[in-house]
Amino acid sequence: MAYELYYWPGIQGRGEFVRLALEDAGADYEDIARKPESEGGGAAAIMDFLERTDIIRPSFAAPFLKDGNILIGQTANILLYLGPRLGLAPADEVKRLWVHQIQLTIADFVGEAHDTHHPISGELYYEEQKTEARRRSGNFRKERIPKYFAWFEHILARNPEGPGVLAGNTVTYADLSLFQLVEGLNYAFPRRMSQVLAGAPRVAFLHHAVAQRPGLRAYLESPRRIPFNEQGIFRHYPELDE
Repeated sequence: MAYELYYWPGIQGRGEFVRLALEDAGADYEDIARKPESEGGGAAAIMDFLERTDIIRPSFAAPFLKDGNILIGQTANILLYLGPRLGLAPADEVKRLWVHQIQLTIADFVGEAHDTHHPISGELYYEEQKTEARRRSGNFRKERIPKYFAWFEHILARNPEGPGVLAGNTVTYADLSLFQLVEGLNYAFPRRMSQVLAGAPRVAFLHHAVAQRPGLRAYLESPRRIPFNEQGIFRHYPELDE
């Protein structure tokens, strides 16, 4: 039975981290909301699911994944579940938890990236909080991006088992997620990222290597890969990258 992924149509968002794992592994899955509404797709499919009252363990928000009778929410939690099933997580429990820890750190970073353009509230338009966004993004560019990338660079250098990957000796879902993080930040803050990646050669190498993986390369070059836009987590506002 195919996995069913539920995430908003038209944006990459947090659902993209799950898509990358599914695509890299060549997994059989349906991106439910990207189907026509006449076939049970669209944003209505997500809202209908979230509003159901018969689900014992409901998700707070998308993304969520359905695998038969199993329903899993939260990006990092979905990847923790999928990792061993897709061959994208170590067999050893301690190492699996380490990969999960890296993923949770990436989730923290993604949240901070989102808050650069919506520092006050997600309910307000960007134009209603531009002054605060400039201040927030200035700190993000100068302090937070270098701090996170120094950590990624550090654990890549310290991994005793496999050069070029974050954990173990093969690519895990955390490597795919770091690739997506770099992609998003390159889109949102191209000027700053050119400087940061120059000082993080191991992260830059991993980003390039992941993009060449056959399953991912085919996906990235296909129409299934939604382009970055100013509706998702990573948004490019030139005034925030000065």
